[in-house]
Amino acid sequence: MFKDLDPLLHSQLRLAVMSLLISVKEADFVYLKEQTGATSGNLSVQIHKLKAAENIEVQKTFQGKMPRTVCKITDKGINAFDEYVKNLHTYIKRKSGSKK
Repeated sequence: MFKDLDPLLHSQLRLAVMSLLISVKEADFVYLKEQTGATSGNLSVQIHKLKAAENIEVQKTFQGKMPRTVCKITDKGINAFDEYVKNLHTYIKRKSGSKK
């Protein structure tokens, strides 16, 4: 049986951000932008959506005179990501001996 996929994480860019954040302690906006190939505007919108859902924390500071945005996945975000991956497996899992 297929499990529901979290529509928040089912977005390609939001899933990419979560995938990056799950493997690091924190990541700044520039790193996320470089890794995802997203535009600044689109990435900003998607980060806001993940923050609103409490899947990530966002800290805005200054490094010298330059603004710096740092993102970190929350425990809720880790659980949501793990559940998404688990549910995704129901779509790609094949029983041995089943016909394609």
